[in-house]
Amino acid sequence: MEETGLNIQELEYIIEHAFREDIQDGDITTNNLVPETTTAKARMTAKADGVIAGLPIAKLVFKKLDPNIEWTPNFKDGDFIKKGDVIVEISGTFRALLSGERLALNLMQRMSGIATETAKYVAEVKNTKVKILDTRKTVPGLRSLDKYAVKAGGGTNHRIGLYDMVMIKDNHIKIAGNITTAVEQIRKSIPKNIKVEVETTNLNEVREAVAAGADIIMLDNMSNEIMAQAVKIINNTALSEASGNMSLPRLKGVAETGVDFISIGALTHSVVALDISQNIIL
Repeated sequence: MEETGLNIQELEYIIEHAFREDIQDGDITTNNLVPETTTAKARMTAKADGVIAGLPIAKLVFKKLDPNIEWTPNFKDGDFIKKGDVIVEISGTFRALLSGERLALNLMQRMSGIATETAKYVAEVKNTKVKILDTRKTVPGLRSLDKYAVKAGGGTNHRIGLYDMVMIKDNHIKIAGNITTAVEQIRKSIPKNIKVEVETTNLNEVREAVAAGADIIMLDNMSNEIMAQAVKIINNTALSEASGNMSLPRLKGVAETGVDFISIGALTHSVVALDISQNIIL
């Protein structure tokens, strides 16, 4: 989908699955009250301040129900909106506007909540080199939308899944015996362009990960003081990622340690949806 950079087939699959869940053979309330050809207008309005995300996806929802829908947005994804702002005006069949409302809002509200939360974290480190990363703590089946929303909020996507980057964590290290063996074994089997990240929990593990040639070294659940020492040990031989209990109040202190990235599961795993309403204009 050109407007988002998202895969159109994947988006259509998500929407079709949601239609099967919510509409199936038809909206029996709307379809038995409203003639098929009746048209109407609707507005989506912000009921809270935040960063909007998901407008092209919501548009696709309505387009699936009414190919002739008219979509007039007043904002674009990534824009800051204030309570009371009219986000978009929609014209089309009454049936499409009502039947698509909940799905469109559910997706936009979640995505906008993620974008809004991400923007808060990004703002905390705006005067540093640090980039805010997301994680795999997303809703199953909606990861592409969750990660798109992170980008709309100014964040950076980490690996998309288990297939596009190596992440050697504590349990992998246990089975391999040590960090060095784990990295060596994996390097033998993967293309050279695949990045290898290693999770570390202490300075000795950081030293071993550096010696093993890791591309990215995760500093997991370390104090700020230990992270600062770890960054000095790494000394630009690899990128560094702070992870674990990365709360908003702690962010500036973590950024000051010199890490390159801070990964935050809370961007997606427990997001509060941004309140948006849709109302028919009679």
